Amino acid sequence: MSFVNSSLESALPPDLAAALAKRAAANAPQLPGAMPASAPARHRVADAQEPFPPPPPEPRDLAEAGLTEGAVDALLMKTLLGRVTASGADLARQSCLSHAIVTAALARMRDELLVVIKGQALGGDYSYQLSEAGHTRARQHAEHGAYADAAPVPLAAYERAIRAQAVGQTRVTVETLRQAFDEMTLGESMLSLLAQAVSDGRGLFLYGAPGNGKTTIAEHVCGAFGKHLWIPRAISIGGDVLKLFDESCHQPIESEELQGVRYDRRWVLIKRPTVVVGGELTLEQLDPAFNAASGVSEAPVQMKANGGVLVIDDFGRQRVSSTELLNRLIVPLEKQFDYLSLASGRQARVPFEMLCVLSTNLEPSQLVDEAFLRRIPYKVEVDNPTPTQFRDLFRHYAKQLGIELPSGAVETLMSEHYAPSERPLRFCHPRDLLRQAKNYCTVHDRPMVADTESLGAAVRNYFAGL
Repeated sequence: MSFVNSSLESALPPDLAAALAKRAAANAPQLPGAMPASAPARHRVADAQEPFPPPPPEPRDLAEAGLTEGAVDALLMKTLLGRVTASGADLARQSCLSHAIVTAALARMRDELLVVIKGQALGGDYSYQLSEAGHTRARQHAEHGAYADAAPVPLAAYERAIRAQAVGQTRVTVETLRQAFDEMTLGESMLSLLAQAVSDGRGLFLYGAPGNGKTTIAEHVCGAFGKHLWIPRAISIGGDVLKLFDESCHQPIESEELQGVRYDRRWVLIKRPTVVVGGELTLEQLDPAFNAASGVSEAPVQMKANGGVLVIDDFGRQRVSSTELLNRLIVPLEKQFDYLSLASGRQARVPFEMLCVLSTNLEPSQLVDEAFLRRIPYKVEVDNPTPTQFRDLFRHYAKQLGIELPSGAVETLMSEHYAPSERPLRFCHPRDLLRQAKNYCTVHDRPMVADTESLGAAVRNYFAGL
């Protein structure tokens, strides 16, 4: 999968585009049934273990950047309004634009008497500030919105890029999923079911009793799609700017491979996102949130999950009803695009490229009717662990926590505290009980041993008579 060819190829000159396509073809993994590298990106298959996707090339002019002179001038003037003076390099760094584009804009604004040179800067650069006319113009721009950070990327470029890097472009097998779940104990039948659902890359119901790791499974699923993707910091949709990059959802990757490489700094290399929302989710969070002070809208949660996984945890317990929530998501789930209402009043069609996981403790049929269930093609029950898995988990967590687990301790626990009350086994119990047993040993200055005394105290605290 070549990000360069798929996302910005229309902006490249033919000779450069051909060279990049040739390089991508030479480096592309040869997979059974894969389309050749020259095929449209949406038909290509990428290996989940491939290295960092190539960075987007640095635009050499406004046409390649998809920006207008007016938009760049306004952005730089608002930056100077806030900073008073700044060098060309400072302005390029903050706007994430190439030095060539920024230098051309500053020359243009000097000709219009909007900026003046304040002095010399390092490396033959200059320090700039606004003229009186520039101050007036910058304040006028700021009245419409004070945003003065990274220049936005056109929606069309974002859509091409996210389609090329979509989860559906990744070949998922049971083996790649097993690697993604290497820290969890999952049976082969469960891995097979999950692999089928993940390979489809659309909707998935995870249901079952609490404490068996549904949320943890949903969070690990993303590892099967490949580790990284490129997203823009902000997107321009007509006159609207949508801020996409969010450090609370997106983990930026610092790569030595990118050091010294010239690429479009408006894009960020991130770890594939897993965005988890729970009972706090409302319908309003599925639309852009406009900030009147900055004049910029924040992208909704499902858009921040593009290229990864959106987990709706405790589905059925949101402030909004299950039916209303699925009514809002049903078209995006089927069509793989969404419509957003923007601050300007216009509607924009944006990609909906993610695996949507609905995690619930309830039976899916209790939440929605058959018509909705048909649109969520995979329903995977996360069942209780078997006694063998339960014992294996105790051994695993005892080693991880550094506490001794005597032979027969788990059998005694199960016979005394599970069998009499028919208490069901849960995947979370070994970890939680051993943590409490370890804490009991610590506060009582006892040897770190999960014996009858320490585990008995853990059971009394944890289950509280249940």
